[in-house]
Amino acid sequence: MFEWLSGFSPVKQALIGTLFTWGVTALGASLVFFFKTIKKNLLNGMLGFAAGVMIAASFWSLLAPSIEMAEELGQIPWLTAAVGFLAGGAFLFAVDKFLPHLHIGKDTSQAEGIKTSWQRSVLLVLAITLHNIPEGLAVGVAFGAVAYGLPSASLAGAVALAIGIGLQNFPEGAAVSIPLRREGFSRKKAFLYGQASGVVEPISGVIGALAIVSMRPILPYALSFAAGAMIYVVVEELIPEAQQGEEHIRTEIATIGSMIGFSVMMILDVALG
Repeated sequence: MFEWLSGFSPVKQALIGTLFTWGVTALGASLVFFFKTIKKNLLNGMLGFAAGVMIAASFWSLLAPSIEMAEELGQIPWLTAAVGFLAGGAFLFAVDKFLPHLHIGKDTSQAEGIKTSWQRSVLLVLAITLHNIPEGLAVGVAFGAVAYGLPSASLAGAVALAIGIGLQNFPEGAAVSIPLRREGFSRKKAFLYGQASGVVEPISGVIGALAIVSMRPILPYALSFAAGAMIYVVVEELIPEAQQGEEHIRTEIATIGSMIGFSVMMILDVALG
């Protein structure tokens, strides 16, 4: 099914995969041309779905292969996975503390990171872009791992991860552009900012693939690093935002969305990988 991709180098495969995820983000962001608002319940469900996909991908596509590869390379599996996982979370924690950004719906005075005089629109885009870094990195590392021919790293598995990330990027793109429209942005500007949040995925994807191709011993660490970064985003940002709204319905909708997202990603990884 994916034979045509095998003719490309791992770096080009990573670029193709992350361009796909970026494209799906833009497709989701294009919904702003048809809708001015989005119901909070639907937004919570979308965020929950994205969280579920990322949680499933962190284990099925990243942590499990990391442990298997560590064994194949003669490393201590549990130590490699734990070190990489915690390092990924620490990296996102540091970026979150230093990069100026502002979450949608909050006043400029509530901007996080280093204090700056940057415009509100720039701060909003940076907040949106922040959690796309580990997604692109995860796809890049997955494709880079295929180059070594290890049993736990398959092209189909990398494609499954890219498809899963792409699926959660569609509602994510809409969840970005439509709220921006509600904040007073024009449809065109809201779309441009919404799709721009995915630009970082091809960049981080290529960087991840290049690093893996150049340094095989870090492969298990890189996989678990990406997993840790993704879980940090889920727990620190996606789940809290998905829980906002009316108390009696917000938890149920976000939880159902997470369950569906997890199941979809698990099916993709097991069926294709």
